[in-house]
Amino acid sequence: MSTDTTVLVVGGGATGAGVARDLALRGVDVTLVDRDGLGGGTSGRSHGLLHSGARYAESDLVGAEECIEENRILKDIAGDCIRDTGGLFLQLAADDPAYFEEKLDACEAAGIETKVLDATAVKELVPAVTDAVERAIRVPDGVIYPSRLVAANAADAAAHGATVHPDAPLTDLTLRDGDVQRAHLGGEASQTLDPEHVVNAAGAWAGQVASMADLQVDMAPARGVMVSVDYDSLGPVLNRCRAPDDGDIVVPHESEAVLGTTSVPSPDPDDYERADWEVQTCIDECAAMLPAVADASVERTWWGVRPLYAPDEAEADRRSISRGFVHLDHADDGVGNMATIIGGKLTTYRQMAAATADLVCERLGVEATCETAEQRLPGADDADQLDRYVARYDGQGPTDQDVVASPSDP
Repeated sequence: MSTDTTVLVVGGGATGAGVARDLALRGVDVTLVDRDGLGGGTSGRSHGLLHSGARYAESDLVGAEECIEENRILKDIAGDCIRDTGGLFLQLAADDPAYFEEKLDACEAAGIETKVLDATAVKELVPAVTDAVERAIRVPDGVIYPSRLVAANAADAAAHGATVHPDAPLTDLTLRDGDVQRAHLGGEASQTLDPEHVVNAAGAWAGQVASMADLQVDMAPARGVMVSVDYDSLGPVLNRCRAPDDGDIVVPHESEAVLGTTSVPSPDPDDYERADWEVQTCIDECAAMLPAVADASVERTWWGVRPLYAPDEAEADRRSISRGFVHLDHADDGVGNMATIIGGKLTTYRQMAAATADLVCERLGVEATCETAEQRLPGADDADQLDRYVARYDGQGPTDQDVVASPSDP
């Protein structure tokens, strides 16, 4: 026996949950499915940076503009899903001052608010910063707690009629006459769906989902490690002001600081090495900015896999691959009712979802417009409620497990 649904969204990370919310708010019948709980892929295994856009401003102006736009929107709608810490790009004695100036100019071009601080001002903000700091660019970076963000999106989707299956992996797709006719689910759902349209939002696994419909989506996944240490004295996000490299960011949580990250090709997003050298590299490099983390207790480590889309760059350096997003209308590939959304950053999940929902609504003849930039997320002002959503959708990831409280906690 099969069940009808208008849109099946495969992948319950931030983008997939965002697509489900967007479509549900437009009155579309949606089913959202994931395996092993919502946010169990890249979203819940990130370093949780709320990008200002400054990190990639000099190499990707459009991406930087997208980030600062979404940064401002999330600060309006996401409440306790984020933490507005601000950020610094630190120029150390060993760093190229010309790169600092290039980034500063690029931020201005992208519309990112900046302020240049001398070493004395930096030390006033971060007393434990290295003595090698020469100056910094202050930017509106922040922190995302992805478990809360994903769960809040799913909760709002469900409140507007969506069906959410957090532990129901897609096992197969059946094609007929150039369309996906049926989608087979395992896990707690164990059912067959007859969707009018399918959205592949499976992140690093998008190629695997696409292959079920005899489609090819060329991925170039890259793993990266995050190291969370016991450190409660950091205010702003710290970024090394140099070309993106291993161990160049420190993200403050409440009682911990997350050090990241590496970038190593990992063709299989389920099976990859967790190398000790990556952990030590992050500690050593981040300690160049904040020496105290070298001696701080390591509370936990985790790896995430970036969903990089690179049809022409499979052998490229993963750090050189664009962090922009792409949505693929597979009608162009012979499957008329399927689309893939891939790439991007956690910060731009809502924009990615809106672009995908626009495409799907055009296909379905739905004229409603996106409301997600104005509608505040449910529970945004109630951290306890957000954490109950996380529990409801089996959505706890390692990124924010030091912050998100279990419902059984006092």
